[in-house]
Amino acid sequence: MQMNIKEPMHDFVLPSELNATCPPERRGVRRDHVRMLVLNRISGKIKHAFFNQVDEYLKPGDVLVLNSSRTIPAILKADWKRQHHSLGKEIEIRLASRNDDSTWEALIVAEDVRIGDDFLFDKTLTAKVIANKVHSPLKKIRFSLGGTALLEEIYSVGEPVRYEYIDHPWELDYYQTVFASSPGSVEMPSAGRAFSWELLFKLRKKGIKLAFIQLHSGLSYLLDDDYDHSPENHHEEYVISKEAFETILQAKRTENKVIAAGTTVVRAIEAAATKGCLSGWTNLYVTADYDLKLTDGIITGFHEPKASHLDMLTAFIDKEKMFAAYESAMSEKYLWHEFGDINLII
Repeated sequence: MQMNIKEPMHDFVLPSELNATCPPERRGVRRDHVRMLVLNRISGKIKHAFFNQVDEYLKPGDVLVLNSSRTIPAILKADWKRQHHSLGKEIEIRLASRNDDSTWEALIVAEDVRIGDDFLFDKTLTAKVIANKVHSPLKKIRFSLGGTALLEEIYSVGEPVRYEYIDHPWELDYYQTVFASSPGSVEMPSAGRAFSWELLFKLRKKGIKLAFIQLHSGLSYLLDDDYDHSPENHHEEYVISKEAFETILQAKRTENKVIAAGTTVVRAIEAAATKGCLSGWTNLYVTADYDLKLTDGIITGFHEPKASHLDMLTAFIDKEKMFAAYESAMSEKYLWHEFGDINLII
């Protein structure tokens, strides 16, 4: 199977049957038994394995960095009002990223939304459009609640973000990692989904260290290809504890490997290394020209054509070797997206 690669957009044709439309558990596969394509960063050599064998590619003293952000049900339905009058429409609002305890940037799936418009979600929760985001379809909305109270309402009325390749409204639990703790991700940090507690214990028993960081992933697609939604225009909030960062630095000092479980983890720890700050917001865009400061390898899913995640992968491995691996993955019928298989680049 030949990939039709078009420079410089990392374009190729992904057969529709390789879209993972349901969680592996619903296909009769344990989450830690999905397939894993192992790609050597230097040689480009490929091995085919299963994810529960990931410990075979790590050594005692290596550090596995995991994103503990918890997915929220970020699609909300609301009654639309203007100047206290109902417009007679129920509209969809997709939360994109949090500004503060009560203010979010959101994609409102409707025409002619204006500053001052109100949305009624239920008897407890409302929101108002307070600003337009420049050069973007996103709006800033302020909710009537904030903090924990707002999150509780979002969990009560919302549903998970899903895209056209997902043909069933799967429950929120399917969009969580087993170690997720701090609510805030609009889309699941999906590279961590394949881990089970049994596998994490297995890794610890071998002497592989675990470091948990947090980056709340935002909305990756704005339903309109005309808008540039590159990582540079996409700020995400991260927090890294001093203990976790020291664990990472110690691995570098002892020449052990630091393996990031997902592109969100790469973005967080590389932002911390670049900015010298363990918390804040980052719009770091990792590409082939970026000199990775802390990350030696990555556990990630398979990314769709033209995705900016592919740019990040070229910081780890030569583009030609990466696309050769993707060609192999398609030939071997690996599955794509958040419910799909895993690619270990090390």
